[in-house]
This record gives sequence, C-alpha cells and structure tokens, in this order.
Amino acid sequence: MLRLIPLRDVLARTGLKRSTLYVRIGRGQFPKPVRLGPNRVGWVEQEVEDWIRARIAERDGEEAAA
Repeated sequence: MLRLIPLRDVLARTGLKRSTLYVRIGRGQFPKPVRLGPNRVGWVEQEVEDWIRARIAERDGEEAAA
C-alpha cells in the first residue's frame, strides 16, 4: 500500500532543511512531491525510504539499488 507523508515527516526523517530539500528536488537529487491540493503536497513514503537507504549504501561504498 502506498502512503503519502507530509513535509514535516520528510524533514524529520532525512534531517534536511526545507530549503535544502527543495534545492535537491530541483536538481533531481530527491523524489518529487505529489500535489494533494492547491497548497498541500506529500511524498511517497517508500521513495523517501529508498533515498535514505541509497545514502547509507553510498556511505558504505555499496552501489545503491534503484
């Protein structure tokens, strides 16, 4: 089951600041949000978790699974 998580949860899980998150999204270095309404977005939880796992794999010198 897909679950969307709000910005505050993405920031808490990744440790990124809001501005840094949006810079990385613009550079294609972080998953794009899903528009939920005129002023609301959410991220696919699994995509955020995959991004975190890829950072750990990079740290450990392993090739990140896409």
